Amino acid sequence: MTKAPSNDAIFWSHRDNGRVPLAPLSIAEQAIDERTTDEQAIGEQTGDKQAIDEQTGDEQADVVIVGGGFTGLWTAYHLKRLAPEKDIRVLEARRFGHGASGRNGGWVVGNLAGLERHLKGLTLARRQALCELLSANVDEIGTTLSQEAIDADFHKGGALYAAARYPAQEALQRDYLAHLLELGHRQHDCLWLSADELSDRARFRRPFGGIFHRQVATLHPGKLIDGLVERLAAMQVRLYEQSPATSIDDGKVTTPQGSIRAPMIVMATEGYNTLPQLRPHLVPVSSLVIATEPLSQSQWDAIGLAQRPTFADASRLINYGHRSRDGRLIFGARGRYRFNARPRHQASITQGDIQMRKALLQDLFPDLGEVDISHGWGGTLGLSRSFRPHALVDRRSGIATAGGYAGEGVAASHLMARTLAEMICGQDTPLTRAPWAFDGCALDQVVRRWEPEPLRWLGAQTITLSYATEEALASRERHLPLIGPALSRLNDRFAAVIE
Repeated sequence: MTKAPSNDAIFWSHRDNGRVPLAPLSIAEQAIDERTTDEQAIGEQTGDKQAIDEQTGDEQADVVIVGGGFTGLWTAYHLKRLAPEKDIRVLEARRFGHGASGRNGGWVVGNLAGLERHLKGLTLARRQALCELLSANVDEIGTTLSQEAIDADFHKGGALYAAARYPAQEALQRDYLAHLLELGHRQHDCLWLSADELSDRARFRRPFGGIFHRQVATLHPGKLIDGLVERLAAMQVRLYEQSPATSIDDGKVTTPQGSIRAPMIVMATEGYNTLPQLRPHLVPVSSLVIATEPLSQSQWDAIGLAQRPTFADASRLINYGHRSRDGRLIFGARGRYRFNARPRHQASITQGDIQMRKALLQDLFPDLGEVDISHGWGGTLGLSRSFRPHALVDRRSGIATAGGYAGEGVAASHLMARTLAEMICGQDTPLTRAPWAFDGCALDQVVRRWEPEPLRWLGAQTITLSYATEEALASRERHLPLIGPALSRLNDRFAAVIE
């Protein structure tokens, strides 16, 4: 099994992150080998193989979790911590971490995509308290990994949201900083950096300034998956691979090999869902990432990033990167929607995808010089129609779910998993009272449905083309008095319709 970092969302104009697997590059386009030895790549799971099985026969449990990614594994972990007596089973259709959780860029962000929808109408004090929960979530992940002795390369270096390629980006980043502060993030966590201050941290091609967001970390997603699997096995959680859920109905999860009945079923598949309960509400959008060979010290001296912050610039098409523990640049950009909401199962990416990301990386850091790309990978994130990450427990049907992370799932999955666990156990906590927690609601009441095909696909192509046109005009600094502002307003309308 392969895993490692990525992120991006085709429709989302901000850039907070998380998701995909490291696949070593060949000279040809296949770009993947399931087994590698470098530090950033992951081979087979290191957990107790005897504790991982395939589901067979007809069984009973207290809780069944469908999906072996971060949401499912963290939910099992927090449920078992709160209620050790519960019999918990986790079903994974392929291998643990096969989906978005094993296919991302490793950003651990103290924020939520679409957070403003949850905070609308709340007082500033309440918004700040909720933003503190999101900020604390980053540190709690690090603390839990330390306590459980899970070495997942966790590093809190903050994030640089830079204006670094063309002048119009400065206004975009200043607007984003105002947005973060309006949400309720503290000024000491979200700082404006001058061009010189930005250059002290990273040496971009054209620094105009940017934001430093303190509450952002990175980790190695594959190592986290392995660590959680091993820990859950030790906690006596039953773990099943190669056991896809073919249906969920009347308190029973059916697989090709049998079934499990339980009073509570958690659907934790996010962008890799195939179940009819979720498909209308979450669409899969692909994300593609590359990794360089480990850079030399002279290369690092040329581009900075000594404190290993994450970095992104202001673009509707989204790019994001960070410096890994073993000295690579991990870098991703853009996303795609595939007709009929098909998730991406292959990890390999094409040479064209690789070269586009390499060119963009070198445009950001021209002093980097020529670099070899050692890995490329791709995966799928889950996008909700209303950009509303959620944790939901429908007690009438006995079904719970969480998702809609829009590319920020590394941190959001932990937050929503804790929220689900506390709701399932009937606790009254700051998380269960948070506006992203819905106890006693059906999914249709919380998350809007996407339009049917071919409208979804046509809309995605139109928006992608429009965003790309705006990006091209801005990057070439073409100031067209009528076309430029009109295109920007059109793209704002597109974002509003989607969100």
